[in-house]
Amino acid sequence: MRLHKYIANCGYTARRRAELLIQAGRVEVNGKLVTSLGTTVNPAKDEVVMNGEVVLPPKAMTIMLNKPAEIITSTHDTHERLTVMDLLPRRLQNEGILPAGRLDLDTEGLLILTNNGDLSHRITHPRYETEKEYDALVAGLPTSSGLRRLETGIRLEGQMTSPARIESVKPERKSTRVRVVIREGKKRQVRRMFESIGNKVIHLKRVRIGSLLLGNLPVGEWRELAEKEIEKLMGEG
Repeated sequence: MRLHKYIANCGYTARRRAELLIQAGRVEVNGKLVTSLGTTVNPAKDEVVMNGEVVLPPKAMTIMLNKPAEIITSTHDTHERLTVMDLLPRRLQNEGILPAGRLDLDTEGLLILTNNGDLSHRITHPRYETEKEYDALVAGLPTSSGLRRLETGIRLEGQMTSPARIESVKPERKSTRVRVVIREGKKRQVRRMFESIGNKVIHLKRVRIGSLLLGNLPVGEWRELAEKEIEKLMGEG
């Protein structure tokens, strides 16, 4: 395994910062200073020391959380707002789990938190096109032409979105419930997509990431993922 990847997977820092620390001469492998980004290590045999501290992998931990609205998807907030980390026991925070991707402040639903760098990368990197499914309650009734625009891609701030997939459309008096699937995660993307076709989002909840369903997990609650669920997510894309 590449040295910078091992350090990142252990939760000490991001891959890019690990590279910079290696180049700066802050990392030793088996007592020898290394500065080459091509250095590989065997986690079962080699000792890695960064800034005088032995780098050890944490206990593997991946959970799913049903994020409530008005909670920040972050590890800390400078405006004294609650973050998703405030919803978790201290022991989970000590394992170094971090959000894999984001949900907007006013969006509810499925969020994965993990200390598995490879899993986080697979969920969030655009190249894997991991599906995210949302339940959107929008004002009014979207037109057929508007929904077709979502399915072909919409220009947002000079960039085209990838084609969305509309799973269902259910009118409810003066609003409509739409199930929509996207394969990317631009800021407030689903809300901006619907606004571009004239339908403001009233309520938004993410109900699926890849093969993982939110199911009946209560708002604000979390559960640990089974190994089979993690393996399935890792094999997608």
